[in-house]
Amino acid sequence: MNRVTDRAGANVRRLILLILMLAAGLAAPARGGTVRSEKIDSVSVTVYRAPWRGKGPINRNWPQGYALIHEIRTVYLPQGESVVRFEGVAEGLLPETAVLSGMPGGVREKNRDARLLSPGGLVDAYLKRSVTLRRTDRATGKVTQQDAIISAGPTGGVIVQTAQGYEALGCSGLPERMLYKEVPVDLSPRPTLSAIIRSDRARKARVELTYLAEGFDWSANYVADRGSDPGRMDLMAWLTVANGGVTGFPDAQLNVIAGQPHRAPRAFDTRAEIKPLHLSCWPMDITSTHPAWGLVPPNLPEPMMADGAQEIIVTAQRRSRAYAMAPPPPPPPPPPVMAVQEDLGDLKFYRVPVRVNISAQAQKQVTLLSQSGVKVETLYADRLDDGDGSRPMTIRLRVQNRKEDGLGLPLPSGSAAVFERVGDARLYVGEADIGDKAVGERVDYDIGQSNDVQITSRRIVQSDKRADWSIEVSNARPFPVVAEITLLPDITPEPEGMERRGNNWILRLDVPANGTAAYSFSRKLRP
Repeated sequence: MNRVTDRAGANVRRLILLILMLAAGLAAPARGGTVRSEKIDSVSVTVYRAPWRGKGPINRNWPQGYALIHEIRTVYLPQGESVVRFEGVAEGLLPETAVLSGMPGGVREKNRDARLLSPGGLVDAYLKRSVTLRRTDRATGKVTQQDAIISAGPTGGVIVQTAQGYEALGCSGLPERMLYKEVPVDLSPRPTLSAIIRSDRARKARVELTYLAEGFDWSANYVADRGSDPGRMDLMAWLTVANGGVTGFPDAQLNVIAGQPHRAPRAFDTRAEIKPLHLSCWPMDITSTHPAWGLVPPNLPEPMMADGAQEIIVTAQRRSRAYAMAPPPPPPPPPPVMAVQEDLGDLKFYRVPVRVNISAQAQKQVTLLSQSGVKVETLYADRLDDGDGSRPMTIRLRVQNRKEDGLGLPLPSGSAAVFERVGDARLYVGEADIGDKAVGERVDYDIGQSNDVQITSRRIVQSDKRADWSIEVSNARPFPVVAEITLLPDITPEPEGMERRGNNWILRLDVPANGTAAYSFSRKLRP
């Protein structure tokens, strides 16, 4: 009886000791390891225009501007040295610009993990390694599995070695999948910045991550509507922001900068490496069994996480079904949100007052301005050169960027589409590019040429030092027009009451309806 009691007491003591050990282990802080940060608590994106784009369109394949991104994240740090992986950063992140604040022990090292998880990346990572090849017989539905080694791939086609020999993946005529045991550690499903940090104890930290990233751009797109009053027009502008990367930023504070701060040029693309996967061959069967329109298109396999087994499945059959699906409906129009302009030194800062979603590989539009009843002048313009002859004049709409004329706002560069109403129809009449315009500047929209208003210039050389010129403007329209002609420099004598821009004189002529107007001048000839 005593032996039974002693044995029971020993068991109880062992159980108590085990509980104490487990409790001690639970109470002890974790030491080192890898910490994944996937969630962004708050983010702001400030976009700078491509410095060499000028007034042209945004590059849709990879926007040539950049953005300053500020993220706030919450991370749980173990005691000791850890690797913190900030997943979901911008694809074009420049790691040398990344600044981390809020880390208790500072940052010892940071790295941009450039290889993204993709079908081609998986094949490349598993070269000369074992995978499982699963095939389904079309006639019987029987599924077979066999071990295989990837011998070549991914860009030149995938070659696998099985017990039966070597073969090209996708050429058996059967639906097939490659199963991978695990995801290689150096492949990230999203662009990732990793940092090595040290903490003296386990803690929760509020971290701020700020960095520059390429692959962003923005532009202003103006729409001018002219109604029945030829001296007025309604002017609105869209602020178009492009994100060319694979990372989207939901619920972001969006800002843009007008102007060009100095930045050293970069000659390379910072996008993460995404290897393509090519599966291209005619199945080993007859064309009546596999007609051309039923073949799996090359370049289209995509990864999918399998339930439970945590394995990666690459299939070409799923994408062929997706090809037959109807395209999704277009997104709804953006809400009428007006950007607010502020000064940032000599730059102009535009802040969107509500948070917006900046989607991956997409463009976002918000309202930059909306002004009605802007005063506008219609001119017919030409720039005189050394040539003779007749030519149509340019139709120019001129706006003075002044408050008393209905504007008085900084206008970033962009394109302007001009519409006019004829009866109940709203018709497109032309488009023009404008540069950055400050308050008080003249804004000219050259929207096309008029065959009804023509200029004829003739030069008569009288000596080696002087030439006489005659200009005649003809107007075939049933109302008078104003012609504005930029004359050559060195006019003698200097004209009185004529505007001068730089070295050139600006001649304005009132041309009557169905009539003509003429002007003559002399010019000194330079040796």
